[in-house]
Amino acid sequence: MNKDSLAGKISAGKIVYGTCITATAPLWGKAARIAGLDFVFLDTEHVPLERMEVAALCQLYTAMGIAPIVRIPSPDPFRACQMLDAGATGVVAPYIETVEQVLEMVGAIKFRPLKGKRLQKALQNPLTVEPELKEYLENYNRDKLCIINIESIPALENLDKLLKVPGLDAVFIGPHDLSANMGLPEMYDHPDFEREVETIIRKCRENNIAVGIHFSETPERQVKWRKTGANIIIHSSDIAIFSQKLAADIGIIRQSVNDSCESSTEKIII
Repeated sequence: MNKDSLAGKISAGKIVYGTCITATAPLWGKAARIAGLDFVFLDTEHVPLERMEVAALCQLYTAMGIAPIVRIPSPDPFRACQMLDAGATGVVAPYIETVEQVLEMVGAIKFRPLKGKRLQKALQNPLTVEPELKEYLENYNRDKLCIINIESIPALENLDKLLKVPGLDAVFIGPHDLSANMGLPEMYDHPDFEREVETIIRKCRENNIAVGIHFSETPERQVKWRKTGANIIIHSSDIAIFSQKLAADIGIIRQSVNDSCESSTEKIII
């Protein structure tokens, strides 16, 4: 493992920082570098990014020394392999709830290019993998990260088992989906929601699994969960920060010239 890679930093217990990028304009890469980011989060689940666009972004950010992490639309091992072929450093699988789903993702990310029965045999018993093939797979998939989204009650109920799957590197907590699944939509300060997030972070760290939670609002929540033990900081997105900053600045300008305008309460959640 390269100690300077994102996987190396996470393995060493370092805190890593990133944001969600939705724009394909190349100058966003310079902004990410100036901010000192370790990774960018490219979301193909909720953002209309096509495969060619993702590949171009992966190459751009990799050339800048910033690791591209791609979330696929569903826990599909074939889609995961496509994103790795495009240049992704790691893949996030959304809405994971079962051990079988985690195993499929580990197979796609850590055992690529094996597929089919040969892959199933290797996953069931890694000792069946020949020494030459084992060395090849380790080198071929070196520093690639297997990441899962925890964002539902069934995932919470199965969390201990999910975190024990060999090959799992990190967990991203999805606060929007998790809060809705709990019947507490966007109630991020509700004690029940906070208790579950604390449990996820604690159990991840006990199992040497990196963990972060993605918020698109002010940085105070990131600070709070970092103090609880999160070591992956996934803060906001380009479009959310642009929207918030633009609205605030326009509001200041309007106020300075006594130009009253009813502000919108609409939020961009990415």
